[in-house]
Amino acid sequence: MDPTRRAFFRQALRKGGEQVVKQADARAARQASRWIRPPFAIPELEFLLACTRCGECISACPHQVVFPLAARLGVQVAGTPALDLQTRGCHLCSDWPCVAACETGALARPAEPEPAAEGAAPPLPMLARARLDTTACLPYSGPECGACRGVCPVPGAMIWEQEKPRIEASRCVGCGLCREACIVEPRAIVIRSRHAEDRDVSA
Repeated sequence: MDPTRRAFFRQALRKGGEQVVKQADARAARQASRWIRPPFAIPELEFLLACTRCGECISACPHQVVFPLAARLGVQVAGTPALDLQTRGCHLCSDWPCVAACETGALARPAEPEPAAEGAAPPLPMLARARLDTTACLPYSGPECGACRGVCPVPGAMIWEQEKPRIEASRCVGCGLCREACIVEPRAIVIRSRHAEDRDVSA
């Protein structure tokens, strides 16, 4: 859906009242807690209006992390792209091929207001929320592991203290590469949608 048509739908919603818009946004966000959108996805309600289910972002992913949501989830979201962070990790590709393939703006990198400081990496998108389950993580029960050491692409997001990993929530973007590297079952890294309730991530 082109921006003009999205704006039309947004205006139609607003005519129904600001409360209607807020309720629609909240309902879409709650529904989105069941999946994880690709990098730089716009807010869920806008995303559903913009995404044409063309599949270009799915084909563009070099690591086969993006997949279409199933029809059983409802006609509103069937065929729209999501990330499979339960079995794979998003590699945070520097050229963002999934985003570049999206012609409708459903995936859209924000304009950078100021040039990044020399040598500084551009800001990364928040994909999901990750939690380390210390009851499953081997180093917390005695055995050495280190399977996830060195796989995190975000500086400072995974910290090792006394040979035990710790996720720094303020830096982690939820790419899931640590979960992919984890060798225990069930995995010691829990990945949840960024729209999930706090209890779903911390419990």
